[in-house]
Amino acid sequence: MVMTSHITATADNPVLRVAPASPAAAAAAYFGASLVFHADVSDVASTLAADGDPGFVVLDSRSTASWDQGHVPGAVHLPTALIPEQAAALLDPAVPVITYCWGPGCNGATRAALALAQLGYQVKEMLGGFEYWVREGFAFETWEGVERRGADPLTAPADAADCGC
Repeated sequence: MVMTSHITATADNPVLRVAPASPAAAAAAYFGASLVFHADVSDVASTLAADGDPGFVVLDSRSTASWDQGHVPGAVHLPTALIPEQAAALLDPAVPVITYCWGPGCNGATRAALALAQLGYQVKEMLGGFEYWVREGFAFETWEGVERRGADPLTAPADAADCGC
């Protein structure tokens, strides 16, 4: 049985103060566009772990001190400020780039993605950044070697291979 609700937008309902977008047009376009611009940490990790060429390069746009503290294995280190002068030497314009920074509270990956897009690169931002890479239990590299922490049960399933999304 499908339950439907015909709640209208009202000032006394903060969630529905602005009505949801039309599913057929606006919502589908918005969410489709979001997937064009964003990559999930788990999807990036599973693709990198598979045999063969992942079809993209991962770019850490943070400072050298942040990079040394920890980064995604195999990532290219290119701080955002250096992208205009160094991207051509480090990146193939035919290969999509997945940018990341610290985490969801930082827009460094967005700024790096913008800088790369302005240079003509295909680019996506990795949602959650380095914070969620570590919180989901994926291995990371530091200047001392490879580390891995247990998955945070608030960000990754405790007893399953994936979240089922």
